[in-house]
Amino acid sequence: MKEKINMYLWLEELRKTEVKGSMPILSFPGIQLLGCTVQEMISSSENQAEGMRLIAQRTPSLASVSLMDLSVEAEAFGSEIIFSEDEVPTVTGHIVSTEEEAEALRVPEVGEKRTGLYIESIRKASERITDRPVFAGIIGSFSLAGRLVDVTEALVYCYTEPDMLKTVLEKATAFLIEYAKGYKAAGANGVVIAEPLAGLLSPDLAAEFSEPYIRKIVEAVQDESFLVIYHNCGNSAIQIIESILRTGAAAYHFGNAIDMKEMMSHIPANIIAMGNIDPAGQFRNGTPESIAAEVNRLLEECGEYQNFVISSGCDIPPLASWENIDAYYAAIDVFYENKK
Repeated sequence: MKEKINMYLWLEELRKTEVKGSMPILSFPGIQLLGCTVQEMISSSENQAEGMRLIAQRTPSLASVSLMDLSVEAEAFGSEIIFSEDEVPTVTGHIVSTEEEAEALRVPEVGEKRTGLYIESIRKASERITDRPVFAGIIGSFSLAGRLVDVTEALVYCYTEPDMLKTVLEKATAFLIEYAKGYKAAGANGVVIAEPLAGLLSPDLAAEFSEPYIRKIVEAVQDESFLVIYHNCGNSAIQIIESILRTGAAAYHFGNAIDMKEMMSHIPANIIAMGNIDPAGQFRNGTPESIAAEVNRLLEECGEYQNFVISSGCDIPPLASWENIDAYYAAIDVFYENKK
């Protein structure tokens, strides 16, 4: 049986330790360890839990992270999803374009569509992975709203239909709070909230259309047993960092579109920030040598920050080479060994 973890203490100990590990968003490459397809992974709680267990068995990751599948919540609301054997599912089209449709939008019950399956996968994974925390993955409020109204239109609606967009945001947030609570009840030690679409907003728009809704989720679920890690892989994350920090998340995770060293200069010393080795460019299309060079460069650049933890820039693609993934962890070990 897994011991109860004080997650605030876990995070503080991680910040204080000199030789840090890593917490990449590593889940979909579990298909290679299982010998299954992405379609078979997303359709089975057993495959998801076992994939997480096999990754935890193979790697020294600081925590186990579930699938970063940003189609699940939109599907529960009624969006059409495109599925593929080897690619992460994507949302197509939109289901809201008017104030009337926004008002009529039904907030689904947690458990509808694949949400119940994903919660069950965390329940199983939490029972099997007992040597490290287990994090579930959910989408952020603005990013979910964007999938319901169309991503491009969401950016326009901030100006042309702000009230309609906020109606959708309120409903998205209400669902996400209950969804996160479902993961909490299933045994997760926290959630990684992916809010990539907010990375395209100006500081003022981020403060109006993303920050307050993410903060509602954080305030509803975060405590010493359950952390919220905020993820943003947008290229304007540095410009909106003040708004991002006001969400109150316990830790932050950034993509490879930004300069991580510059980002670290904006992060308070008592808060952990993670990032940002390129998932596609390095884990999927790089080599063990190029991965090692990038790891060394990033740790050299950001190593002066006690609160920096190296990670992938976003979720690692399903067909990323395990030779590259193994080389990533090995390079981290070599870096710290050479620092002794």
